[in-house]
Amino acid sequence: MKALKRKTTRTARTEPWHPSAWQAQSLLLTYPDEQLEQRLALAGRVAATLPEPVARSLLRFTAHAEQTAAADMATAYVATFDHRKRCCPYLTYYAHGDTRKRGMALLRLKQTYAAAGWRLSDDELPDHLAVLLEFAATEPGTGARLLTEHRAGLELLRLALKDDGSPWAHVLDSVSATLPALGGDEREAALRLAADGPPEEQVGLDPYASPVFLPDPVVGGPR
Repeated sequence: MKALKRKTTRTARTEPWHPSAWQAQSLLLTYPDEQLEQRLALAGRVAATLPEPVARSLLRFTAHAEQTAAADMATAYVATFDHRKRCCPYLTYYAHGDTRKRGMALLRLKQTYAAAGWRLSDDELPDHLAVLLEFAATEPGTGARLLTEHRAGLELLRLALKDDGSPWAHVLDSVSATLPALGGDEREAALRLAADGPPEEQVGLDPYASPVFLPDPVVGGPR
């Protein structure tokens, strides 16, 4: 009789400094607008409280950004994250591409946020890395689990940014330093994604907005 192989599920361990790190990383992964200078200053202060591997990568990014014109940072951001699929900041894309499964994954994320009292604006997708990191900063336990679930996609994004010589690769290095090392399954998934790319069924994201999948409203709850 063959022994059953038990599948283990890793639980991401959170540390007291994780929320500060994730909040700083989130700020640096948003579009570099007129508030970039303040974000860089805040990230520098936060880095002083973080473990060296996490802080070092943050400071490498802030050093580059402080020496680069804001307009050039904005141009580089758009060229990197908006025009290159391999540098996509929307994490469910790596596992599902533009398929119906991605629509459902987005909906599950949105419902997870809602259960924690979060409401996203209509122009935000819940799988953007900056959004997920900001959520993790406020809900560390759930946020760590979500980040770990997307570990393979995060690794692929990190490597793509490194290949492009992007300064945002430093921020992804910092994010990775807050998470468990890639396990065997995750490493294999990252390798498959790198070789094959995400699924390519072009169906849009209709299930994400479909009211059929939304929970019934709670009677007497907030309107």
